[in-house]
Amino acid sequence: MKFLSKPKPYKEIIPKVLQVILNIGLTVLALALCVMLIIEMVELLKFIFNGEKHEYKYFLAKILVFFLYFEFITMIVKYFKEDYHFPLRYFMYIGITAMLRLIIVEHDSAIDTLIFAGVILILIVSYYIINITPRERPNRKI
Repeated sequence: MKFLSKPKPYKEIIPKVLQVILNIGLTVLALALCVMLIIEMVELLKFIFNGEKHEYKYFLAKILVFFLYFEFITMIVKYFKEDYHFPLRYFMYIGITAMLRLIIVEHDSAIDTLIFAGVILILIVSYYIINITPRERPNRKI
């Protein structure tokens, strides 16, 4: 008699279908990021063992790009481990790393460097505020 039961309402079906599409998309993105991480690692190793003298800024920029790939992959892994939820702190890690990369690579303008440093300060203060607040909110009584 299961065949005669009511069909599931759209409120239940649509979120599940969209969740499956999102999970497939994130899995493909994670695989692409893994490939890019390996390519970046190979380029970094070529740069290290090349024997020519290169600028340290280029080397630091390559390392930070490597960590950006690594952080994005870690964030996708955490998404699946934490029941389909992106932790906000990982976005802040990525933002701080990206701003550090910009300061290292593009530090021609003092004003831009100061703005980038201000963004890093804001992200660090925000991270601190998130860490001191309780993770679970008490139930509100209306």
